Amino acid sequence: MSIEDRSLVETETARGVSSHEEAVRWLKERRIQDVECIVPDQAGVARGKMMPTEKFAAGPSITMPTSIFTQTISGDYPEEDDNFKHDPSDSDLIFDPDYSTLAVVPWASDPAAQLIHDARYRDGRPVDHAPRQVLRRIVDLYRHRGLKPVVAPEIEFYLVKPNTDPDYPLEPPIGRSGRPEIGRQSFSIAAVNEFEDVFDDIYAYGEAQGLEIDTLIHEEGAAQMEINLLHGDPIDLADQVFLFKRTIREAALRHNMYATFMAKPMSNEPGSAMHIHHSLVEIETGRNIFSTQDGTPSKEFFSFIAGQQKYLPHVMAILAPYVNSYRRLERWTTAPINVYWGYDNRTVGLRVPHSPPASRRVENRVPSSDANPYLALAASLACGYLGIEGELSPDEPIDGSARELPYGLPRGLLEAVALFEECDELVGLFGKSFVHTYRAIKQAEYETFMRVISPWEREYLLLNV
Repeated sequence: MSIEDRSLVETETARGVSSHEEAVRWLKERRIQDVECIVPDQAGVARGKMMPTEKFAAGPSITMPTSIFTQTISGDYPEEDDNFKHDPSDSDLIFDPDYSTLAVVPWASDPAAQLIHDARYRDGRPVDHAPRQVLRRIVDLYRHRGLKPVVAPEIEFYLVKPNTDPDYPLEPPIGRSGRPEIGRQSFSIAAVNEFEDVFDDIYAYGEAQGLEIDTLIHEEGAAQMEINLLHGDPIDLADQVFLFKRTIREAALRHNMYATFMAKPMSNEPGSAMHIHHSLVEIETGRNIFSTQDGTPSKEFFSFIAGQQKYLPHVMAILAPYVNSYRRLERWTTAPINVYWGYDNRTVGLRVPHSPPASRRVENRVPSSDANPYLALAASLACGYLGIEGELSPDEPIDGSARELPYGLPRGLLEAVALFEECDELVGLFGKSFVHTYRAIKQAEYETFMRVISPWEREYLLLNV
């Protein structure tokens, strides 16, 4: 079914659906044939089951093995140690649908829908190391203080030529002019229009799923783009990023391209980030607590920044989750290398954009686009929470470039993993189950990486050592 011929099935979303009965009625009215029951794993990859609508109607819950949340990005499983243990029987978890996420799958050849699920044990307890539950746990900490976090992610990605042999470097795709991009094309409308058909599909697919794009721009790299989402609830926005990554990949494939969210896909091009804007509002009044009644920055505003300054280095294993992620953090590039802060300063890790008092916010520029959105939002919010709870004070804001200042972030994955597991305050917020599971997965992924011999090693070591 083509985008040009989209039917009712592909143009209506399930906003307002809140029960199994309503979901079944919605599916039948639109003649949906299959339902994709999905859950984000630790990498943010969609795992799950596809079932006929009739089977879904018979019972909403599905089961999958416990190991779904201990799988590495390569499909392996970490070794056990003193703190991390596998479920010896790999017993089933129960996955319950969040009906508010029901939406069509607009690229499917037959009418299909998708539905994000939450994981629980058979006794009803939520799986506390499941990424969606990790984020919910951090949001609940704010709720208990009478606060609601508001976030707005910005996701960068590259369009590249199809690459079926990983030994070959990635290349920019051919646009409608018949030529690949050369040079820097930041904010170029003409460069965006080179891939107009792809973006038409992205917008159409997003609209069909109820995903709202604020803006789309061309970033600095060759065929590097950025999509900005509207601000809102952290869990809802994490769901949107999760679905948008899938959507963008599918739209690119339709035009014989790949879309990649690797942090550093090409050695001579800038890395890709997932910047996160944060503010906090009172649940009762809706007031942005980052501003006082007279419009000046509040104590909580500065403490939130201070918490991010102190703890972001300790959550880098989440914000930069792969060996490749640290290749993005280069001096003299657009990526930050430290956690200084400043007003409208894009050279620091923490930028405060110009805004009216009601919209005062903090932009975390550290996360890379390969991060799991649920975990990245949880980590960034957790750092700010600890700053407010501890009434911390930040450094003085940086006026001018911070790129020549010392590195303030871990330089590699193993260092980042150690910093995370050794931080008692963060272990207390995230829970030992998640921290030890996540650490074991990252260590296993690093060992897999170490079995690969790079071109650099062949280039400089083969005949010289």
